[in-house]
Amino acid sequence: MSIWQPDPGETLLARAPVTFATGAATRVRGMRWFRDPERNDIQHLLPGWPEGPSYTARSMSGAVANKSLRGAAAAAGVAVMAFLSSAGGNVSGGSRSHDEGSDTPDDPADEVEDFPVMWAGPGTIARTLPWQLDPGRADQKHHLTHLIVTDRRIVIVHLPFDKKDLKVIDDEVIWQCPRSDISRVELKNFKDGNDFKVVFADGSWCRLRCQARRKLTRYLTPPRELVPLEALTPQQRATVLDFTTEKEIPDTVSPIITRNPTGRIRVEILLPSRYTSAFGASEVNITMEPDGTRVDIGDYLPEDF
Repeated sequence: MSIWQPDPGETLLARAPVTFATGAATRVRGMRWFRDPERNDIQHLLPGWPEGPSYTARSMSGAVANKSLRGAAAAAGVAVMAFLSSAGGNVSGGSRSHDEGSDTPDDPADEVEDFPVMWAGPGTIARTLPWQLDPGRADQKHHLTHLIVTDRRIVIVHLPFDKKDLKVIDDEVIWQCPRSDISRVELKNFKDGNDFKVVFADGSWCRLRCQARRKLTRYLTPPRELVPLEALTPQQRATVLDFTTEKEIPDTVSPIITRNPTGRIRVEILLPSRYTSAFGASEVNITMEPDGTRVDIGDYLPEDF
């Protein structure tokens, strides 16, 4: 069993499962495409990629019919829930797991009419991405792909997945690029708010999906400067020390310290004991005021998350 580790002097910032995104609008629901800048399908030109599904966007009439059927099914479901509730059943309605989702597309051409998850001309960085990210090609019942973010690079690893033993992690590095090759990262909120777009320095890009998007993108959009422990005031260092003692953090694990846009300081620690194939690296964290006072989570501002 081998868990990927950063090089000496390199700081691991985040790790979580990712895949290429999947269309959510009616015309492209369940679909994705790999495009060049002229919007040609390039999936058959990607070196080393196995054959995968080819999609055709639904016609407007088909999309309307599909939406009507889903609407009727949803109405029937509401009626059943209402009946169960009136009959005394203990029924609770579901809700979005993210407060970042939106029913308004940011870019209708790429989210409603088409759904590219790779936009790449010949020789560009996005064309080098691994096929294992594609849910249409990879066996995600038994293998997963994780994106790892450090202060130097992003790395994609491929690993086995056993739902009966989530502690089994055996990483194989299948792709990586330096942070200098990333131009920007954009959060894409259409529908469930799980997607993000990585734009590379050469203009190519990819659209990825992660259930823990905020964890992965926190250090990428915008990039946050890491604050050395030695640069903190004595009061701030005391708060960090109390936190590591409280959580019984081993001396070999260093806290990740950043300054939030609010001016508050965030302290995050990735716990090796909490690494799992299903969720990646889990953290414990606190936020403190500039004077070192710990902030209660109920007093967090949106930027503190």
